[in-house]
Amino acid sequence: MIVLLSTGLFAVRHYPDQGLAGVQQAVFTGLVFGTIFAVTGRIWMLICAHAAFDLTALAIIHLNLESDLAHLVVK
Repeated sequence: MIVLLSTGLFAVRHYPDQGLAGVQQAVFTGLVFGTIFAVTGRIWMLICAHAAFDLTALAIIHLNLESDLAHLVVK
């Protein structure tokens, strides 16, 4: 239950800056990362994974690759 609650809060906090797409990503990562933490009790790997996720997203945005990558996924 706590994973669902924390995921919901995490997702809602992404809405003002990132809109619905940010909420959807936050729900997915929140559920995955929250479940991993609930099972393992270890946070450092998740902190590193979250940082890698954010840095990758920033690089994609900065390099203007969003549209190109989206077209690879959705044709």
